Amino acid sequence: MLKQRVITASVLALIALWVVLKLPVIGFGVALAGVVLLCAWEWADLAGWRRPRERLAYGGVVLALILAIWPLMGHAALVVGLLLPVLAVWCYVLFWLWRYAGQPECQDRPLVIGVAGVVVLVAAWAALMGLRHEFGPSYVLFLLMLIWVADIGAYFAGRRWGRRKLAPTISPGKTWEGVWGAMAAALLFALIGLAVLGVGGRWLGFVLVCMATVGFSIVGDLFESMVKRQRGVKDSGALLPGHGGVLDRLDSLIAAAPVFLLGWHGLAP
Repeated sequence: MLKQRVITASVLALIALWVVLKLPVIGFGVALAGVVLLCAWEWADLAGWRRPRERLAYGGVVLALILAIWPLMGHAALVVGLLLPVLAVWCYVLFWLWRYAGQPECQDRPLVIGVAGVVVLVAAWAALMGLRHEFGPSYVLFLLMLIWVADIGAYFAGRRWGRRKLAPTISPGKTWEGVWGAMAAALLFALIGLAVLGVGGRWLGFVLVCMATVGFSIVGDLFESMVKRQRGVKDSGALLPGHGGVLDRLDSLIAAAPVFLLGWHGLAP
């Protein structure tokens, strides 16, 4: 299983590198929208809308919203205005997870899960597009690598030292030791990013933004795990060998992207 995961992750990483570094902004936006629509297809199923026409309609809503906000991507203040309420939504997700952890028998209505999916998926597209448009491909690449490094740190730290369960009723495999492994790996990578990105005197704020980003990436992972547990499935799909569905690979990034962009806006002069 580990070998299969590594092969799939390596192929996906190469594709992501090409999309981020080689495509112009509009091409990046189109490719990113395609990935988000794959996520929407899977999210609709997790919400309980299993018929193809229902899932296509759900994807149509996501696509319509992406097209509606696309013209705003060149205006930083408008992008920030769009994402601030989404940050509040992710903060509410913390309460949502806490409530479910204490009452795992509770089932959220499909409409609630569906609306949440639309919000976070469209916001992730907007955040990554805003990051690419305003700060360039190097920052998009750094964010992707930050999440990858944190995931790797969590995986190996959890396997080696994992004892205390993080949220056993939501995701039994995750441990607090895995969280600390993710944070430690992300901290080291953030320190490398200080020099590569030329952060300068904003180094402390940059490191704090990276840590907050990884923290919310864990929230995103747990949120998808909660939705899958309510649905009674292990994976969101079967498109990616060794990883399950597209959502299973991108749930952390979906939550992390708005936090990173907003944090970097707060640091930018």
